[in-house]
Amino acid sequence: MDDGDLARRWQRATDEPAWLKAVLITTALIFVGLFLVLPLSVVLYGAFERGLAAWFEAVRDPDALSAIRLTLLIVAIVVPLNTVFGVAAAWAIAKFEFPGKPVLISLIDMPFAISPVVVGLIFVILFGSQGWLGPWLAAHDLRIIFAAPGIVIVIAFGTLPFIARELIPLMQQQGKEEEEASLTLGAGGLKTFWYVTLPNIKWGLIYGVILCNARAMGEFGAVAVVSGRIRGETNTVPLHIEVLYNEYMFTAAFAVSSLLTGLALVTIAIKSIIEWQDERQKRRAAA
Repeated sequence: MDDGDLARRWQRATDEPAWLKAVLITTALIFVGLFLVLPLSVVLYGAFERGLAAWFEAVRDPDALSAIRLTLLIVAIVVPLNTVFGVAAAWAIAKFEFPGKPVLISLIDMPFAISPVVVGLIFVILFGSQGWLGPWLAAHDLRIIFAAPGIVIVIAFGTLPFIARELIPLMQQQGKEEEEASLTLGAGGLKTFWYVTLPNIKWGLIYGVILCNARAMGEFGAVAVVSGRIRGETNTVPLHIEVLYNEYMFTAAFAVSSLLTGLALVTIAIKSIIEWQDERQKRRAAA
């Protein structure tokens, strides 16, 4: 058997039949159309069905503006906190060996395994007026449940794994030789992180921050439990959408929903750009 026959047999063994490719592609397109494109089209159609004036009226409603401000405030608090934690946890797990390392990894993954509603109930039991710390908080005039601090806590808990989980495999793959070389040459720990570690993880870090930001803005279950759903005070954008829909204000509900839809589309676009930049950087490094 010559090399040509061997190559043709290998190609036949590894290439899928044309009919199978067509079936798989068609199935994927149908699935994307039914479960992604169609719902997004319904949201956008409902948002702009009565024109831009109705859309602006719904978005500029005082309760809607309050929900948007609260959501942005929470994101501005939660994302930096989880960024610091994610980088620190990933650096510790990927670069060092220490007792309890598997436990830390399991704790980081815990929010993925617990229902958001259960998370909200846990913090109500902990910080509520009848909870374990409720009497002490009341005595010191501190309010967590049915207030912004409770929302920050549950969203921070729910989004905790995103950045760490994005960075841990990336740092493990890169190893620690470059950091060790930097330290050997006399650079301190902070300088090594800033000039060696951070440039190597920047794309993964940005990707994790984007995912964390998107999840923080869209969190519903845990927030619904701890917020008290006070209009104009503790309603985030997802909770405000539910209020509008339950009150049969469908155009307003779709209008506010279009804001989150726009966020999702922007997130996908940024994610694609980051992946493209990362792939181009890898090709340059390989060349």
